Parts: sequence; structure tokens; C-alpha cells
Amino acid sequence: MIEIDGSYGEGGGQILRMAVALSALTSRDVRITNIRAGRPKPGLKRQHMTAIEAVREICGGRVEGLKEGSMEVEFFPGKIEEGLHHFDIGTAGSITLVLQSCILPSVFAERDTRISVSGGTDVRWSPPWDYFRNVFLPLLDRMGISIDGKLVRRGYYPKGGGAVEVVIHPCGEIIPIGFGTGNEKEFDVKGVVNFSSLPEHVAERVRSAAEKELRGKGIEAKIDVKRAEASSPGVGIVLWAKDRHGRMLGADSLGERGKPAEKVGREAAVSLLEEIESGTDIDIRAVDQILPYAALANGTSSFRCRGISNHAETEMWLLEKFLDVKFEKRVAGKAVEVTVSPFKGT
Repeated sequence: MIEIDGSYGEGGGQILRMAVALSALTSRDVRITNIRAGRPKPGLKRQHMTAIEAVREICGGRVEGLKEGSMEVEFFPGKIEEGLHHFDIGTAGSITLVLQSCILPSVFAERDTRISVSGGTDVRWSPPWDYFRNVFLPLLDRMGISIDGKLVRRGYYPKGGGAVEVVIHPCGEIIPIGFGTGNEKEFDVKGVVNFSSLPEHVAERVRSAAEKELRGKGIEAKIDVKRAEASSPGVGIVLWAKDRHGRMLGADSLGERGKPAEKVGREAAVSLLEEIESGTDIDIRAVDQILPYAALANGTSSFRCRGISNHAETEMWLLEKFLDVKFEKRVAGKAVEVTVSPFKGT
């Protein structure tokens, strides 16, 4: 049984979610202790329990210690099975984080895996749906992993109530990711402002502020405004940029009570501009999301990023517990070049 200290590094739900996903993928039992030990309210929360239960169902496994507030969980995987699954977080917990746990083992199922999840689509501390759909999934597609995603309903804090559906197609072999040596900064920039139960001028001010910030750097962006029906009011923006080499950068910002709409738009635009100016291939948020697939690819992957977050460092540490893989990092101008060398897949 693999022993994982859940307080290591970033010390949050990421270790827990990815440990059970890797357990299902490699058919190796795992015990995670000290779960979220450094958090104000340590132990399992509803969102983490849903992710574990989702992976357990997908692989026909068994879990011990699955209760709210638990500081230790043991996970015993079974055989990965395709099929139709529905999971309800029951709160505004992040749908995309639950999906990250489900996708990793499901890409190696024999047939399509269909998953629907209810919860929060645009909430703090997690990738919003439009980032997941327009940045993360296209990056996986470059690696030969085909996933269809559909937004059914938006879900904002505090009520959640959002819903999405995904179809994960089987992937016999993961292709290493790489982007060449191009340094040009000519990107096609797009985006979307989503909002619900707020005056439309709020969303328009978010868009205008983002466009103004980007235009100041000579970038014309196509940003749509989409009204949604949701259980709670909310507003957010996601921007993404792609160049001819397939470099894919994303940025986002979420509205909060007392936060001016103009600040929401500027935050996302400034973040995207920082990524573009640093000459990166993928944005800093995408790194830890892509690392597991690079570690399982049929060759060496290489990409530049603006920096290595604590999440990414923790992910590298965790992957080395389950897989025979080597990570190398070196400074390359304003960016960090990361090389991922799998030795023998799973």
C-alpha cells in the first residue's frame, strides 16, 4: 500500500483527489493521512468525498474512512469500467475538480465513459467551466485525449445547482506534448463573460474593462457575453489565447460582493497578458492539470510556463510515488522550461 502524507506541499484537496485517481489508474492501494491538516477546517469536505466516491464507482473499488471531517482514507481500486455515471456534490463545490479526478482513470477504459456532475461551475479556488472547456480540454486533445463537454446549467456560490455532462473517449496511447521554439506573441484571443441574476450592464463593464486592458497592448479580443439561469447570482470572465504553434494560455476572474465589475475584467486581462509576455506555452494554472498526462505519455513532453506553483510541485512529488517518471526544470528567459520523461508509463 502506498502511503501519502496529505499535508505535504500544497496540502489541500489536490493530493487527495489525484492520489485516488492514480490509485485507480495503477491498481495500487493507497492510504492518505493528515488530510488537509493545515486548513482552518481540516479533513474531508463534501466536495472531496464526491471526488473519491466518483473514482471509486468508476473503478469498482472500495474506500474506508469516507466521512465528513475524516483525516485518513484508504482506497482499494478495482477494474476501471466505462458506463454512465452521475455525481451530485450537493453544494457549490467545484464540478471541474471532481471531473479532473474522474478523467485520469477513465481515458483508459475500453469504451466511452459518460459522466454528469452537479455542483458549482464557477466558484473560487478552482478552474471555471469555460476554462475547463476552452483551455484544458484542447490541451488534452493535443495529447490524443478526446473529451466532449457540455454545460447544462451554471452554478455559482452559495447555492451551486450547476450541471455539466462529459463524454470521455478511450485513449490507447497518450501523445507527448510539445510546442516548438517559436517566440512570437501573435495570439488569437477570445473570451466569455457569464452572468446570472444581475443587470446586463455589469457583464458589459467586465467585458469593456478586459478589452481596454488588452487593447492597450495591441490585442483585439472577441469576448462574448452570455446570460445564464442559475440558483445564485454571479458573474465571471474567462479569456484564452492560442497561436499557430498550438500554445494555449488561459486566465479568469470571478466577481464577488463589493468587487467592481471593472476590476473583474482587468484582473483576467492582466493575468493573460503576463502569460503572453513571459513567452510561455501553457499558463501557470494548466501545469499541474497537464502533468499526470505527460507522465503517462509514450515519450518525453516539454513545455514552458511562467512558473511552478505549489500545486505543480506537489503534483510532481505525488506522481513520482505512483509512476516511474522524471521531472526536470530550468529557467528559460522569463519562463521555466519543464521536461517530463516517463520511463515506462504505468
